[in-house]
Amino acid sequence: MRYHLLPVAAAVTAVLYPVAASAAESATDANENIEKITVTGKYTVSKTIDTATGLGLTLQETPQSVSIITDERIRDQALNTVVDVVNNSVGLSSSKTDNVRNGFSARGFTIQNYQIDGVPLSWSLGGDAGETVSDVSLYERVEVVRGATGLLTGAGDPSASINLVRKHADATELSGYLQLDAGSWNKKQLTADVGSKLNSDGSIRGRLVAKYVDNDSFQQYYEDHKTILYGVVDADITNSTLLRVGAVYNNNDPHGAMWGGLPAVFADSSAADWDVSTTTGADWTRWESTNKNYFANINHMFSNGWQLIANYNLMEYESYSRLIYMSGALDEATGTGLAGQRYNSHAENNSNNFDLQLKGDYELFSRSHEFVMGALYSKQKGYTDTYEPTPLAGGGFYDAMPVDDFYSWQQGDTFAEPEWSTTASRNQDLETEQKGFYAATRLSITDELKVIAGGRISSWNREGISWGDVNYGNNGEFVPYLGALYDVNEQHRIYASYTEIFNPQNARTADGSFIDPLEGKSYELGLKSSFFDDRLHTTVAVFKIDQDNLAVNDPDFVPTDEQVANGQTSASIAAQGTESEGFEFEVVGQPTDGWNISAGYSQFKAEDADGNKVQTTAPRKQLKLFTTYQFQQLLPELTIGGGINWQSASYSDSGSVHIDQGAYSLVNVMARYDINDSMDLQFNVENLLDKKYYAYMSASTLPYSVYHYGTPRNVTLSFKYRF
Repeated sequence: MRYHLLPVAAAVTAVLYPVAASAAESATDANENIEKITVTGKYTVSKTIDTATGLGLTLQETPQSVSIITDERIRDQALNTVVDVVNNSVGLSSSKTDNVRNGFSARGFTIQNYQIDGVPLSWSLGGDAGETVSDVSLYERVEVVRGATGLLTGAGDPSASINLVRKHADATELSGYLQLDAGSWNKKQLTADVGSKLNSDGSIRGRLVAKYVDNDSFQQYYEDHKTILYGVVDADITNSTLLRVGAVYNNNDPHGAMWGGLPAVFADSSAADWDVSTTTGADWTRWESTNKNYFANINHMFSNGWQLIANYNLMEYESYSRLIYMSGALDEATGTGLAGQRYNSHAENNSNNFDLQLKGDYELFSRSHEFVMGALYSKQKGYTDTYEPTPLAGGGFYDAMPVDDFYSWQQGDTFAEPEWSTTASRNQDLETEQKGFYAATRLSITDELKVIAGGRISSWNREGISWGDVNYGNNGEFVPYLGALYDVNEQHRIYASYTEIFNPQNARTADGSFIDPLEGKSYELGLKSSFFDDRLHTTVAVFKIDQDNLAVNDPDFVPTDEQVANGQTSASIAAQGTESEGFEFEVVGQPTDGWNISAGYSQFKAEDADGNKVQTTAPRKQLKLFTTYQFQQLLPELTIGGGINWQSASYSDSGSVHIDQGAYSLVNVMARYDINDSMDLQFNVENLLDKKYYAYMSASTLPYSVYHYGTPRNVTLSFKYRF
């Protein structure tokens, strides 16, 4: 594995070499060990995290690549959703399947794992994954650990895990802010964040966050309506025990929603090029989702310094959709050839999630070491009911209604919403159960050398129906974790890690048994450094990921009469050898007063055992940079900033259809002026150069090849009042 790191390092050095400054130190009280943050600049935190190992290590002590998007960074860039955060995180990319669903990837693999406050949770069942458009106004930061994260998250791909860290009630006096946003396409957003003590001594504190969104869109018909409510109470039961309870209500009600994308090619296989406002949705299409989360957490610090943490999360998810899926061979001259599948569904999903963790220090051979052990249990149930249109159109299996002229569709001449059957068909009804037991320790071999070793025993099982019978999973899977860190000096630390993750598969071998789960193995070697009294952090990492046991068709399988009777007409074999390798570089912090920077470059190549590229829609190379500067001497009220997100070319190919996305850059700028100590105005421009690009592309057979355009240039003006 050979990469040329010198040009990247030289470019960063050229920016940073004139800078020299010292950092201010922040004192912390001994009783503030529970969930307190020391900010080093605006874009990084000196905070222990549990996203990778559960040991409560700092970023510099974690032997994997970790990025943090802080609340200040979210504010500076006017980021709103988890998708926005992913698009500005080093090494991550997204694909916009439609107006609600999004896919994330890292290092050549799909991201399936996310956490809230370090507790692994599952994407919703029952129709979609609305979590990807969740608003980030509820979170004080978002942590991303790249590579396999099976020690804590269990099943998934060796890509990354996204941890959403909630805002907590830490204010002992009335404080907070109100923010009003207005901008392109009639954007109107109002956010309130208020916290205070709830009793005289401040041992019980509360916080409330509320946000209302009412936006139009660059796409015809589409409107975005959201209502978000979040409340949390923190109570110091004793000097050593913190109880936290809260709830989240998140309603997303988009009108004019699309399902799928725009036709990528015409009937003669020539490429289609649409205006970015083009849609396959109608004025009656909807994709409403409501997400509720009730949670409780207790954190107890024993007199010997050990810590016990118990978490409970109840997630309830419900969605209603009335949609059109457009497909067909579109005649470029006449606008005919497409048909719309009309779809109406109601889906519900709920999950109960329990997490228990014990961690602390112990003495061995006259040295202090760290240990953590934990258990997790999750049970998730979800179903989808569908309702047929009446009368039926007679359009084949999907009963699609022909579209007379797709060009007229764009002028507002949509076909009307049908009547819907009142009798539901339950096409999806699933139950997923996951269990995990893990333990890890960090051994201080010498003052300079630390070794981390751990493992997890996981079980993951799913059964029910999903347009057919489903019953698969694995029990007692062992997932190891190994890491080592060596302090070259006070500034530089070398690390290496080996991690794994597994993913059950719903495929059978020739003898009828379920195929072994996908196994992801991640190897990483890196250097973490700090400069200017810990004000600036850098990470350089090289990685290699192997994925084995991919289920592929068994060409030699001949089913027996008994297998045919039991519904098994095909079989799979476990293919070995899908590989991804690459490197990442990141620099983040506040090298001098007033200047904040976050920059990163990532590159990978991913191929299967036959040398064929995989995950080709994900860009192989990405550069992400955002920086702000406050004119502390000349005009301290003014902060300006800007950045660029560049990615290399990507494509989707089905053999008969090929969709290309050339390399492109998105430029974003901002400016903020502090009117006084309590009020400020901020102006953001996204996609300053108005680049037209694909946010999603899927080449398939001719009727089903589609793409989505990304968001064109838009502006946001924000007014914020703090108290």
